[in-house]
Amino acid sequence: MKRLIILGAGTAGTMMANHLHNHLKREDWEIDIIDEREEHHYQPGYLFLPFDIYKPEDITKPIRDFIPHGVNLINDQIDKIVPKEQYVSMVNGDRLHYDLLIIATGAKIAPEETEGMLGEEWQKSVFDFYSFEGSLALRNKLRDWKGGKLVVHITEMPIKCPVAPIEFAFLADSFFKNKHMRDKVEITYVTPLSGAFTKPKATTALQHLLDEKHIHIESDFAIESIDNENKTIIDYGGRVIPFDLLVTVPTNKGDELIARSGMGDDLNFIPTNKATLQSKNYQNIFVLGDATDIAASKAGSVAHFEAEILTDNILRYIAGEPLKEEFDGHANCFVETGNGKALLIDFNYTHEPVEGSFPLPGIGPLRLLKESRMNHMGKLAFRWIYWNMLLKGTHIPFVSTAMQEAGKDFA
Repeated sequence: MKRLIILGAGTAGTMMANHLHNHLKREDWEIDIIDEREEHHYQPGYLFLPFDIYKPEDITKPIRDFIPHGVNLINDQIDKIVPKEQYVSMVNGDRLHYDLLIIATGAKIAPEETEGMLGEEWQKSVFDFYSFEGSLALRNKLRDWKGGKLVVHITEMPIKCPVAPIEFAFLADSFFKNKHMRDKVEITYVTPLSGAFTKPKATTALQHLLDEKHIHIESDFAIESIDNENKTIIDYGGRVIPFDLLVTVPTNKGDELIARSGMGDDLNFIPTNKATLQSKNYQNIFVLGDATDIAASKAGSVAHFEAEILTDNILRYIAGEPLKEEFDGHANCFVETGNGKALLIDFNYTHEPVEGSFPLPGIGPLRLLKESRMNHMGKLAFRWIYWNMLLKGTHIPFVSTAMQEAGKDFA
């Protein structure tokens, strides 16, 4: 019997376990999935937790609930991968040999990469919301915060869910309005990019939202350090921005085990073929989700599209057939804009976000690059879809893996 091992039981790994369980014969293949955690987190919920929109129990469930019968879940810590000898070394000393390996180890925040970020103000006036602990601590802070200078900051790209920081700024505007204290809060959005969004077309189309909400933007800001005593952030050019409350997105890096295995780049992301999702260095290793170095958005929708394509390519690899070069970098993301509204953006490697209808050409019911209540309801509904369909490998009706051009304006 041959052995397929999946590293990571997050979004991407869990989807792959469910997809492959339905396609590989049990008498031919053993499927193992390894993760040291016991809880699965709905990470998009980290955005809503600080504003008391979601509760912790809304975004956490046992990992085991989503692993299909017949797939062996190993709750233990991985030391490293030894690809030349085709085994995974565990911290407890076990060696797990594999015929095929799927790496879905995700990305994590690395606040230690920025001088002063983990200083005396960490989780006092400096917070993240890209971790469960950080998001929960920020919720507790916002419940009693009296106002002042709120700075929402991105350290560097790439990051998980690139639109989440601007969503946080928009939701903060709405949150403080509802608390009747918006006049007591000055919101500044600080980014290393030249605009508020990662895609220039989206920045041009949506700048008016920042203007309407009186959110000041500081662009091209490459942070050097955080001065905890004076509560300022400083960039390499000497620019200084003061804060009373700093909500930062630290450097995002791949898992440390990738560094221990000598398989990643400087940020521990794995060199991956952007169209097939096969490792560039090892034919029997495939990578998806946030663990890859491909130039696609590190978002749940991307992992969903990748999983459908990678399942087909795994089966082709096993059968000795050529891999399909079909992943086009497709992503679609809801962008919360506050006050019960949201945007929807749809893009891929070659197309920036476009206007039009989604998912049905000319029908919708969702509109792209247009703020609406319907898009907000779609964002909230996605949590149910995530737990009940996406993780279980169920195809979402009318949503295609590749970006569709029908019904969209590419002018």
